[in-house]
Amino acid sequence: MKKVNWGILSTAKIGREKVIPAMQKGQWSHIGAIASRSLAQAQKVAREMGIAKAYGSYDELFADPDIEAIYNPLPNDQHVAMTLAAARAGKHVLCEKPFAMNARQAEELREVAGKVHIMEAFMVRFHPQWLRSRELVRSGALGELRTVQAFFSYFNRQPDNIRNLPEVGGGALYDIGCYAIVAGRFLFESEPLRAVALIDRDPDFQTDRTVTAIVDFGDGRRLDFTVSTQSVPYQRVQAIGTKKRLELEIPFNAPLGGATRIFVDDASAPGGASAVAETLSPCDMYALQGDAFSQAVRGEIDLPYGLDDAISNMRILDALYQSGSSGRWENV
Repeated sequence: MKKVNWGILSTAKIGREKVIPAMQKGQWSHIGAIASRSLAQAQKVAREMGIAKAYGSYDELFADPDIEAIYNPLPNDQHVAMTLAAARAGKHVLCEKPFAMNARQAEELREVAGKVHIMEAFMVRFHPQWLRSRELVRSGALGELRTVQAFFSYFNRQPDNIRNLPEVGGGALYDIGCYAIVAGRFLFESEPLRAVALIDRDPDFQTDRTVTAIVDFGDGRRLDFTVSTQSVPYQRVQAIGTKKRLELEIPFNAPLGGATRIFVDDASAPGGASAVAETLSPCDMYALQGDAFSQAVRGEIDLPYGLDDAISNMRILDALYQSGSSGRWENV
């Protein structure tokens, strides 16, 4: 088995602190090069992280014949343009979420569909706690799944942070609301019909700082969630069925290399006293994601999630933003 040789687009924090270290431990992934608009910065990070090649431009990375796949963690407004440039150069691309600024922009990547693999980087979908939760839903252990509830928040009012800059795709929906949407789609294993949202915007940044939404999957099934960039840090996902309730304790920022727990509660005792905990083995979901993509590049497995999946998620985000302005339900 030959590992896939990866190039990293930019020296972004998520790459340096989470994705690169994880993929360097992967069974199917090798980090061969890193590029930055500053050659000195690329060389510095390459030295620190043991990466053989450093480039002072993204085009140089795309032109490297030894690089097979690209990880794109650039700011949101650059995701499509740089993913398209890499794909045109024949590179497979794992692109950070959100995939684009809107679904129409994401559709531009249909130009390269079928020529290379392109996947949106929702690492949570590879974590054992998510896979086990979906397994329990599929088994009927919860009865009929009626509602998925999610809450995800942190506090950040730094004026220069990209999460607070609307022109580059800042705001709660883009940054963390996309995870809540993925939770609903992952557990219902279907696409929604319509969505409605209440959006509160920061008076200075004009980004959406708190969003509460309902996403209707039809047949009485709905996702409801709140996300906020200006609330106390907290996260939970619950899947509520006709027989039992399932809860993911740390659904989105699971400890890398640490164990996680899910709870299943038949409500036979009040206050969650009847909940039964299941502990999932330690893992690094970024390593699992990188290896799954690499295995798809090698033809060992089908690509788990492709371009259509990413566009579907963007359509839901579009509908929620539109609803926040119109005050109405919007079709997805």
